[in-house]
Order: sequence, then C-alpha cells, then structure tokens
Amino acid sequence: FKICFSFSLLGCVTCLDYDEHYILTFPNGYGRQVNAVFGIFIFYAVSILTVPWIELGGECSINCSKTGYNASIIFHTKPFYGGKKHRITAEIFSPNDKKPFCSIEGEWNGVMYAKYTTGENAVFIDTKKMPTIKKKVRKLEDQDDFESRCLWKDVTYNLKIRDIDAATAAKH
Repeated sequence: FKICFSFSLLGCVTCLDYDEHYILTFPNGYGRQVNAVFGIFIFYAVSILTVPWIELGGECSINCSKTGYNASIIFHTKPFYGGKKHRITAEIFSPNDKKPFCSIEGEWNGVMYAKYTTGENAVFIDTKKMPTIKKKVRKLEDQDDFESRCLWKDVTYNLKIRDIDAATAAKH
C-alpha cells in the first residue's frame, strides 16, 4: 500500500552574504506499506506486517540565476523487494556545462558522498552530525492574517490538546 503526497511548489532560499537566490522544487512524499488516515498536514499510519515509514521520491532541482550553478536531485523510493530506504543521488553543474563537476549519492537523512571530476572523493554532508537550529518566527501578533502560523493557530492549539473535532472544525 502506498499513499502519495505530490507537491507542486517552488521554494526560494536566499544566501544573504552573497546576494544569491536559489529556486528549488520539492520531492513527493509517500506513506509506504501502511493503512492510513490523514488530513491536511496530519498523517497517522498503522501497519500490521511492517513498520510504516514516510519516504521522499522524485526529481528536484536547485537553480541560481545569478551564478548559473544548478543541481539535479533524485530521491529514490525503496523498491518493493530489496533495496534501501532514503536514497538520494544528485549532480551539480557549472554554468553552461552539460556534464556535472560533482556527483553525490547516499541517504538524504544520513551520509552523502561526493565524487568530483578531479577524482577526489569526500563526505559531502553527514546530516546526523548537523546541529539542530531553532527556527526564528515572528510573534503571532506581528504576523498578517494569512501567514501560516497565524492562519493555522487554532488547528495547532486543538491538535496539541488532542481535540481532533475542534481541529477539524478550525480548518473550515
């Protein structure tokens, strides 16, 4: 059993120190081998035979219009038999180049390894060793009515106190 959440969104990450803007797309999300009940942003899964998991799958891209650098990323879903969960491969391209100068493979929630065209191989990133950085969010009273936290505050509150009926009503 597989449930897919497909996202048709674009994100923008700004690197303030270099005045660079990176436009990125997102992978799809899949609930694998589960019986599921879900609502907007709520996912609950139960499985008798296996431990359920959420996995990412599909192609994504990252592009910087200022520098011309871009990356093509593939989140691989686990095959039905064998294979690993959370696999990722990527290629990074210099401006106007058709061949990547760096290829990356590994697990998106673990270690990723880089292979450069120079022959150098290195750990690209180890996500398990990365520090968790607390989000900085403006206070609710400083947000506009349709900003996410302000818009969803009643739903969030009711989920925290486990009042599903009130949370559902607050979505309407």
